[in-house]
Parts: sequence; structure tokens; C-alpha cells
Amino acid sequence: MAASEEHDSPTEAPQPAVEEEETKTFKDLGVTDVLCEACDQLGWTKPTKIQIEAIPLALQGRDIIGLAETGSGKTGAFALPILNALLETPQRLFALVLTPTRELAFQISEQFEALGSSIGVQSAVIVGGIDSMSQSLALAKKPHIVIATPGRLIDHLENTKGFNLRALKYLVMDEADRILNMDFETEVDKILKVIPRDRKTFLFSATMTKKVQKLQRAALKNPVKCAVSSKYQTVEKLQQYYLFIPSKFKDTYLVYILNELAGNSFMIFCSTCNNTQRTALLLRNLGFTAIPLHGQMSQSKRLGSLNKFKAKARSILLATDVASRGLDIPHVDVVVNFDIPTHSKDYIHRVGRTARAGRSGKAITFVTQYDVELFQRIEHLIGKKLPVFPTQDDEVMMLTERVTEAQRFARMELREHGEKKKRTREDAGDNDDTEGAIGVRNKVAGGKMKKRKGR
Repeated sequence: MAASEEHDSPTEAPQPAVEEEETKTFKDLGVTDVLCEACDQLGWTKPTKIQIEAIPLALQGRDIIGLAETGSGKTGAFALPILNALLETPQRLFALVLTPTRELAFQISEQFEALGSSIGVQSAVIVGGIDSMSQSLALAKKPHIVIATPGRLIDHLENTKGFNLRALKYLVMDEADRILNMDFETEVDKILKVIPRDRKTFLFSATMTKKVQKLQRAALKNPVKCAVSSKYQTVEKLQQYYLFIPSKFKDTYLVYILNELAGNSFMIFCSTCNNTQRTALLLRNLGFTAIPLHGQMSQSKRLGSLNKFKAKARSILLATDVASRGLDIPHVDVVVNFDIPTHSKDYIHRVGRTARAGRSGKAITFVTQYDVELFQRIEHLIGKKLPVFPTQDDEVMMLTERVTEAQRFARMELREHGEKKKRTREDAGDNDDTEGAIGVRNKVAGGKMKKRKGR
């Protein structure tokens, strides 16, 4: 027993010297020329800390535990070694990447395809919310890389004829802490049982929880640990603030902040799908280009929302925690925690949507009379006291009347939408995430709102 424990406990990767880090290139790390060119084309001029530590070890064939904060270049740290190995021994169904959310799966797929476009790498994204049949056809073509959420992958392993992962050479578990928090443990166990034991495994996680340690013991052989951030931390260029406000004026303060910081792009986090939807309707009724992203929207709507925001066609994305992990949207300037996260670690992931890749950004957290304890936990976790975001309370209160009216219209739209969904049990009512709820909005545009604006 002692021997196997020793076998499983990770060795620490040696820390590279600071001067070395300055001068390292992907070629220095051992990445093959054709992939170095692909990195250049993507604008990856030099490797990030996690890439400097993980890539050489991965190329030596070691199993890796990568602990790194969000936005640190984790995808490159596992994609480059896998593509490098694929070039040496080309094979179909070569690697499997497990991720907790659909959006993250699509994003990882984009990176694999961008890095591997010149060498003809094919990948398939296998996630829920999308037609199984088209996925079965994609798997029948035997792509090199499969990127999947655990639940849907199990469906295909059990039900898609001729599909198996018996020849798999690489397994990556990205955001492993989140995969396990979302109760995918049984699915992950099933997957581990049907893939070869003789494989390379990379486990990436922002936090090292007990569950992740258990998974590491079950899935990795003699791993090396590459930790870039030992404690929970947020990026240095991120300015963090809080606002202490009565809960009944949350909407009004949100509108005030959006006006004050106009011209920026915002990501606003809400705790429930319903509140995300309501707040998006409220803001749209006030003339903001807001768009929601939450778990009750169909997959095509979710991707549509995300793409509009990425393309800067919308400046405000309202999201549940579905979107707080892993999404790489470089131009987010401000993150607003409209509803405070109940798990302090989620705060790190939410605010990690801004100040990415060396840019600066702001994060503002709303704290009501009910959130004080949660807020204190967050301050304790990040090890700093946050300053108050400066506001002019009299100016905020001047917005109350307009916001109250917009709230009323938003409630009407939500009710209308709910009734429409009851009447047609298909996806017909799911047009709410874009320009959908036209009926009520026309009334707003033609009626009182216009007069009030003119006043």
C-alpha cells in the first residue's frame, strides 16, 4: 500500500528561474516547428507560466496536475503536447478532453482547431442540448480529439454503435474541481473504466479540493504537480470594489453603474436563470443592449448570445455561473456581481472574466443587508479588504421612477413568456434571449417611456 501511495503522490515541478522565463519561447519548451508557427499565428508570442512548467514535462510523457488560475493559458498547456504527440504517431480518437460546461467545450475545440489547422486536426464536441444524431455521425468519422461533457459522452459510449475509446492515448480533465462539484463523479468513474489504463492523463484545476485529490489518486500515475498560484488570488491588474446597498434598490444602482461606466463592456452575474432573464428584460426596456446566458436557454440560443457578445454586437452579457468559468472573452472591461456568489471560490472565477492576458479590468460586487457574511468570506479568501465604489446617491435616486416602470414591464414580459411556453410546449417561446419579446416592448416604445425620456 505504501508503495502505491508513493507512486501516486505528485512530485513538484522545479520552479524555473525568473530570467529564463523572460526568454523562453515555445521552441525552447520542445514544441515542434509547425506548432510554433501556429502559436505565432494565434498571437501567442511567448508561453505563460503554466505552459513553461507543464509543456516540457508533458512532452517527456509525464502525467500532470496543473493548478492555475483562470485566464492563465491552461488550454495551450495541454493542447500543444497532445498535438505534438499526435504528429509523431498519427491516430484517430487520440485524445479526450472532459469539461464541465458546454461553452467551455466549444472554446477548447476552437483552440485545438486553430492550433492544428495546418496539420489537419479534426475534433468533435460532444455536449448536451444538441442533437445526438449529428454527434453520432461526427464520432463515426473518428476525429482525432473528442471534447465532451461527461454526461453526454456516457450516452454515446452506451448507445452509439461502433464508438469506443479503447485506443485512447490522452485524457484531459479541465476544470476538474468544477466537474466534480457538478456531481459528475459517477460519470467520470464510468469513463475511467472504459478507457485504456496505459495512457497519459492531465488534470487541470483552479483549486485543489479533496474530491480532486481523490480523482488524482484514481486516474493519474506518478504525476508531477505544476502550481502557478498556490493560494486563491485574483489578477493584479484587476480593480475590485464593493457597493453596500439596500436590496430593494439593487436594480437602480445597476442602471446607475451602467450609465457611469458607459462605453465599457459588462458581464453581470445573477444567481438564478429567472433573475438573469428578468434583469436582461429590465435593461432592454431602458435601452441597454443586454443579452442573457443561462442554463434554461437552448444550446443554440446560448451560443448565439455568446457570439453576439464576443462580436461586440451587445455590450452587456447577463449570466448565471454557467458562464463564470473558463470563458475567454478578452474584451470584458467590467464584471458586476449583481447577486453575490454563495461559494467564495466562485467569486475568483467570476472576476477572472476580466483583466485577462495582461489587460486591466474592474469588478464591482453588490452587497445587500443579507450578504454581509458572504462578502466577509470573500474578503477573507482573497486576503484583502475591498474599497467602496464611489457613487452619488442623489443621482441614483433620480433613476428610481424610470427603473420602477421598467421593472413592471419586465415582469409583464416574463409572465407573457411563461404563458406562451405553457401554451406551446415546444421551444417556440425561446426567443427571449435576443430581440424576442416584442409585444410589450412596442408598448414601451410607443407609450409612456418615450414621453418620460423627453421630459
